[in-house]
Amino acid sequence: MSTRKIIHLDLDAFFCAVEELDHPELAGKAFAVGGRSGERGVIASCSYPARRKGVHSAMPTTQALRLCPELILVSGRHGRYGEKSDQVMEILKRYTPLMEQVSIDEAFLDVTDLPQDGETLAREIQSRVAVETSLPCSLGVATNKLVAKIATDTGKARSQTGSYPKAILVVPAGKEAEFLAPLPTKAMWGVGPKTEETLAKLGIKTLGQLAACSDEFMIKHFGKHGPELSQSARGISNSPVVVEYEAKSISQETTFDRDTSDLVYLRQVLRKLSTQVGFRLRQSGVLAGVVRIKLRWSDFSTHTRQISIHPPTDQDGVIYKAADELMMTLWENGRQVRLLGVGTAGLQKPVRQMNLWETPSDKERRLLTALDELRERYGRNAVQRGDSLDRKDRQ
Repeated sequence: MSTRKIIHLDLDAFFCAVEELDHPELAGKAFAVGGRSGERGVIASCSYPARRKGVHSAMPTTQALRLCPELILVSGRHGRYGEKSDQVMEILKRYTPLMEQVSIDEAFLDVTDLPQDGETLAREIQSRVAVETSLPCSLGVATNKLVAKIATDTGKARSQTGSYPKAILVVPAGKEAEFLAPLPTKAMWGVGPKTEETLAKLGIKTLGQLAACSDEFMIKHFGKHGPELSQSARGISNSPVVVEYEAKSISQETTFDRDTSDLVYLRQVLRKLSTQVGFRLRQSGVLAGVVRIKLRWSDFSTHTRQISIHPPTDQDGVIYKAADELMMTLWENGRQVRLLGVGTAGLQKPVRQMNLWETPSDKERRLLTALDELRERYGRNAVQRGDSLDRKDRQ
């Protein structure tokens, strides 16, 4: 069996690169996309001159303007970003059908079966993207997705260009653990601020130190999934490149006007979001095999969790139950929440089977169909469950 060859591509400061492409006068200036001037405004992306002043994505606009008073704020144009993203993804699909788009500006390619070495392919892809779209990108090459992603991030961090990194970093097969060892624990997927803090208290600050931990130690401090962390720190991962066709996900999220730690209220919002996602799934005629949750705390740290659903579903209640279970794995009493989101992935067309008797799910489907018809006629919020109403709506 041949050694896997995985390429990770990340478009450098994507939103800003598109804005510079369309507005050359922004080149070399400190500017940011998505930040509104109000106190709830947040930076979506910022140029490299702005980054040198300490500005970064997810930073409140007010803070960004204090750090960089000359910062130019540019309204986001998501239709345009989607158009440029599609151009890049089409280029990647020319190399292999085994392409997984993980966000608007990131993708993985499994090029194991191609004859060229990983670095040659990465340089060719980088050049082709630049010529055909005029966009800069960085790439990481490794034997798995985990290390390829970290290679991209590390290559960008090491770049000395002062502008778009356009980095390419290759981790040779068998050198994964050696490459990861000196990096801080936060460089790895699955290590957020809370886990990083816990590891630091245990004297673990690098991936090399984490890799040396025994399974017993990891189970003691992190539960049954603890050994997966230390295994990942050794560069071991068998996660496949997942090809999703047509719509990749359906999701809904909301940012609260005021941060909240009210669990009852959050569950009401979660129910409402789940209902909206279910409605969109049924409108699209697809079932979801994965439910995801996104939670952003008041300090802007963002966490996601997901779970597979068998059989795939488009039912509000099933989505809510899974989302609620996921939220509780992240929940910290008293901690303020800024944003809550529910998403679905693994979308597929339903397979109809003959059934002589009506099942509870059939009755639920007939009810949901009736409710959907009311929503289509009178608006998305025309019919809601009582426990999904906002508190102010119930008064």
